[in-house]
Amino acid sequence: MSEAFSAFVSHLECSETGEQYPANQAYNVSNAGYPLLVRYNLNALRDALEPGTLSSGLPGFWRYSKLLPLGPLEQIVSLGEVCTPLIPLPIDAITSSEGPPCKVWIKDEGLLPTGSFKARGVSLAVNMAKQLGIQKMAIPTNGNAGAALAAYGAQAGLEILCYCPRDTPPINVEEMRRYGAEVHLHDGLIHECGAEVQARCDAEGWFNTSTLREPYRIEGKKTMGLELAEQFDWQLPDYIFYPTGGGTGLIGMWKAFKELKAMGWLSRDLPKMICVQAEGCAPLVRAFERGDRRADVWENAETVAAGIRVPKALGDFLVLDAVRESGGYALSVSDDAIRAAQHDIATKTGFLMCPEGAATAAALKRSLTEGLMEPGASTVLFNCATGLKYLDLAS
Repeated sequence: MSEAFSAFVSHLECSETGEQYPANQAYNVSNAGYPLLVRYNLNALRDALEPGTLSSGLPGFWRYSKLLPLGPLEQIVSLGEVCTPLIPLPIDAITSSEGPPCKVWIKDEGLLPTGSFKARGVSLAVNMAKQLGIQKMAIPTNGNAGAALAAYGAQAGLEILCYCPRDTPPINVEEMRRYGAEVHLHDGLIHECGAEVQARCDAEGWFNTSTLREPYRIEGKKTMGLELAEQFDWQLPDYIFYPTGGGTGLIGMWKAFKELKAMGWLSRDLPKMICVQAEGCAPLVRAFERGDRRADVWENAETVAAGIRVPKALGDFLVLDAVRESGGYALSVSDDAIRAAQHDIATKTGFLMCPEGAATAAALKRSLTEGLMEPGASTVLFNCATGLKYLDLAS
């Protein structure tokens, strides 16, 4: 086994066919074209660790390094990651209904490096790329993923290539350029940028770091679930509302919860996972409502929440599987509802959510109004980036 990998990593596995791959090589997708998942010897982890012995001595989500596919900790590429806080949200900031219909917290991912939760997945991808000898990484991005890859790539001394839709928020484009990435603006949506990235990768030997086209961004996003479980004293909330584009975070959290359950660390049922999309780009919601396991491409996608404007996700079936297995659901909200939720929460609490995070608040309001949740449920909304990146949308 390569020293790039934890001793607890067993193998990599095709998420659809179950085909296994040695865990000491660089991969994109499986031979069948599906996302690869890192698998662990969970029995060995259960025997070696207890919840109170997790910490590796490193700050932030690196404390979970024993549950990640990492090698020597002294080689970790880091930009000062933190464990992000849970911020209580008064229910009257979401709905005017009398009484406490649920207990709500915001998980504020905007405090991570480059201001978004993309730091989690990208940091793992960059660390593994460096340990596996990859020098050039490419990504299609709606903004925050490209900024994170550019920043971590600069720290690691790697070459970074980003393809963005032309209407990507300017601050994100400027971030990528400031970190030294090669940035291209494309007249199309992110899945079309993905095709351009793949063409460059095929022609010039770049490593494709697209969502779910390499195994380690999922592992980085998994730390959201590990962190949440620890913050809730290994009991977890009843509901998690997650803004879903490519779905890496929802897939990663569900993977974390199932691994922790198998290790015997969770003392209650797993949360209901709520997939939140915008009405202008809701392929997963449409597939969920139809009872389909895969989603069709959403034509003419348009929403103020650029981070969830993903017309077709490679891991659509993994998202839908997790939502259904958890007893959750998929819900879309309008751009007007997103703006209203962002405004109400900011003016009533002083917390400025990004549009994607505000979409989860709008979805919670709709869920309460339509009676989709039981009274008194504990609920976490994921705010995936700092609202300061979107001040042009805050009015």
